[in-house]
Amino acid sequence: MTYSEAYYSRMVKAIHALDYQQVDFCMDLVEAAWKEGRQIFTMGNGGSASTASHFVCDWNKGVSYKKEHRIRAICLNDNVPTMMAYANDVSYLSVFEEPLKNFMRPGDLVIGISGSGNSPNVLNAIQWANENGGITLGITGYDGGKLKLMSRHSLHVNVNDMQIVEDLHLSFGHVTMQRLSGMPAECYVEKEKRAATGTR
Repeated sequence: MTYSEAYYSRMVKAIHALDYQQVDFCMDLVEAAWKEGRQIFTMGNGGSASTASHFVCDWNKGVSYKKEHRIRAICLNDNVPTMMAYANDVSYLSVFEEPLKNFMRPGDLVIGISGSGNSPNVLNAIQWANENGGITLGITGYDGGKLKLMSRHSLHVNVNDMQIVEDLHLSFGHVTMQRLSGMPAECYVEKEKRAATGTR
């Protein structure tokens, strides 16, 4: 088995181990926030920061483009100057919590992404959101850490491999975008069948 085969085999195993009811429920949370006009916030550090930003990119454009009712999503780690100001003048622990205080209203959806589940700045923001009427979703890996326990809702990838955890976290943003944009999952199955048989 090649290195790439071993990696993707581990990923496939992790995909099959997902709790799909849990994934669907978390998609329901995003869809409800969208349909009810509530704000969605995402955040993370490192690879999880790029995932948080990717979610917002896909949802704001992929779900909303050419639609009258548009999703309202903000990634808290996209405003680098604001993050640096809080990190420099207050504490890196506050870089998500403090901007959240400016924008979050009760009922808004706050999504914290942390592979370990133990990123202190994400935990601080989730705790503040919990205490102020936010609907919190923790997206985690490994054993889920503190974030899994603290968040009102959880999407947990139970794998001790950060890269595969991040792969599956990112896929949640993609499957959510496809579902909310109205793209039927079955169309891909039919497309593959037609390609295999050479028909259109």
